[in-house]
Amino acid sequence: MADPESVGGAFLDYYYNIFQSNRAGLANLYQEASMLTFEGQKFQGAQAILGKLTTLPFGACKVIISTKDCQPSVSGGILVFVTGSVQTEGENQAPLKFSQVFHLMQVGSNFVVTNDMFRLNYG
Repeated sequence: MADPESVGGAFLDYYYNIFQSNRAGLANLYQEASMLTFEGQKFQGAQAILGKLTTLPFGACKVIISTKDCQPSVSGGILVFVTGSVQTEGENQAPLKFSQVFHLMQVGSNFVVTNDMFRLNYG
């Protein structure tokens, strides 16, 4: 099995690099069975997930990862939990703090996102 820390770290670097400027480029990470819960709203399938991610109310942004935890899942794959902040472009407001969880499954030599849960952290 792949090393969860290595895979998780590489995945986060790749994911947030694309998220910051070209969210449509994340399409290859999701499949039709993939699910995203974004602030309590559920989206299933790559098309629905990309529809949500590409219509967020901000364009380019800067993501800063504060913490990450990675572990093998007993059902297979890798769980990744991340906290951080998002600074939206052109905004003079404080960065938005967030938490996100990914469940990654290996398909061939690549990993795909089967589950993705995102929440802003208020307070």
